[in-house]
Amino acid sequence: MEETFTRSSRIEAPADKLRAWHFEADAFSRLNPPWEKAEVIESPGELTDGARAVIDVGMGPFKQRWVAVHEITEDGFIDRQEEGPFVFWEHHHQFLPLSEEASELRDSIRYRLPMGWLGRIFGGPFVRRKLDRMFTYRHEITKSALEK
Repeated sequence: MEETFTRSSRIEAPADKLRAWHFEADAFSRLNPPWEKAEVIESPGELTDGARAVIDVGMGPFKQRWVAVHEITEDGFIDRQEEGPFVFWEHHHQFLPLSEEASELRDSIRYRLPMGWLGRIFGGPFVRRKLDRMFTYRHEITKSALEK
């Protein structure tokens, strides 16, 4: 069964500035929370269709390789897990204009946990809490960087 997570924030900056900030080569490093154990093995550099990111993520005492492939969209970009801890993962980053000086940052994630109903029962609450905490942090970092 597919799960969804969405976080939206108003950013007092134009959508093109918000988009450009997320497309910079070091965006992931800026947005990765300090408590998350993630080591970038291969950076996509400039985000283009087909650009790959390879990241080793900490999962307790273990590491899991995460490979994501990017697709550029009219309103942002999508990263899809090619290899990693989820059965399915698709993250749509959207940068939507609200006015000439404000925009909406929207992160929409569709995912499926491994192990079917057992994964949903035992891993579901953990993943939802982790996503909520991570994207609260990411949106706060984005606001503080762009609302100067």
